[in-house]
Amino acid sequence: MDSRNAIEVRNVYKKFKIEYDKSNTLKEKMIFWKKGKVEYHEVLKDISLNIKKGETVALIGTNGSGKSTLLKLMTRIIFPNSGTIEKDGKLTSLLELGAGFHPDFTGRENIYFNASIFGLTRKEIDNRINEIIDFSELGEFIDNPIRTYSSGMYMRLAFSVAINVDADILLIDEILAVGDQHFQDKCYRKLEELRDSGKTIVIVTHSLDVVKKLCHRAIWIYKGEFRLDGDPVYVIDEYLKQVALDHKEEKKKEIEKGRHPYKGVVFIDRPKDVAKISKTREKLFIGGWQITDSDTAELNVYFDNELIKVKRVSREDVYDAYLESYPGSLNPETIGWEGEVILKDKKLGKHRIYVNCIEPDGYKLSEKEIEIDIVEEE
Repeated sequence: MDSRNAIEVRNVYKKFKIEYDKSNTLKEKMIFWKKGKVEYHEVLKDISLNIKKGETVALIGTNGSGKSTLLKLMTRIIFPNSGTIEKDGKLTSLLELGAGFHPDFTGRENIYFNASIFGLTRKEIDNRINEIIDFSELGEFIDNPIRTYSSGMYMRLAFSVAINVDADILLIDEILAVGDQHFQDKCYRKLEELRDSGKTIVIVTHSLDVVKKLCHRAIWIYKGEFRLDGDPVYVIDEYLKQVALDHKEEKKKEIEKGRHPYKGVVFIDRPKDVAKISKTREKLFIGGWQITDSDTAELNVYFDNELIKVKRVSREDVYDAYLESYPGSLNPETIGWEGEVILKDKKLGKHRIYVNCIEPDGYKLSEKEIEIDIVEEE
């Protein structure tokens, strides 16, 4: 094994055996003909890669691509059918938070149980327990039985134990949505601290922004095969292009089945619903955003029954929020829209602003409506 590498994966192949229940009678064999049938599902096919010491690497791919299986192989929870995986350094995995917790013992007692699973001695836990408790922010609840904890408190304690184990290699699988936004941010800062201290981190996540901000490299696994390895921005871009192509193929199949596969969202940012608008203003500025995975959908904005002309504008905030839900379908420069209404010809009283995202055949993907009140003066 190369001394520069923390993990070496060589020609790894993994398949899972799927065995249906065995039929016991002739009737069962005739009705439930699949019973007793054995199938094999190939999850990983000839994967080879290196993770260098001190690197933070993301494994990305769609659900079922094999990335979580690869992470479990690295931890030796499961083993490959062929190929080898070698590691150099003490390894800690954050795959199943809270494994080893006992509901009838207190949070403090479970820290000792859980940390011992990670290989810490009693003395080492004694030296770190205050740091673990402080990180979890559980305060006086630390001495309550964990069966009294909320799910968020439970996960925070488990993460706090795992993240404070002094390991050389840290493997993380989709467990960063821990607690509220404040605690999630705290977890990311801790991971950045570990990264900057020279720890090796391998992370599986669908949060592509996290990959860009946290990782040195991204490795794309596609349908069980190694596809691309390199700078996160480039790899993610190629990944999203493929996802968009796959989605188009799926949508074609849905259309052939007579279903409508597309979706969309529209929103009105301004004015606010039930707002009072003074007629002394010359113009009313309206704006919002639209997202859709359809290439043919149109945006329509109405003031009462009058179609308003709008221009498309950039909305990076909406793009970041919906990137994972609409992979390969969004252009941040045209998500937003803006228009204006001349108020001098409008009557006092209530008026309707209506927006829709509609297909050429009249199918509405999304719509939004608000009401405003035009008054003499504000």
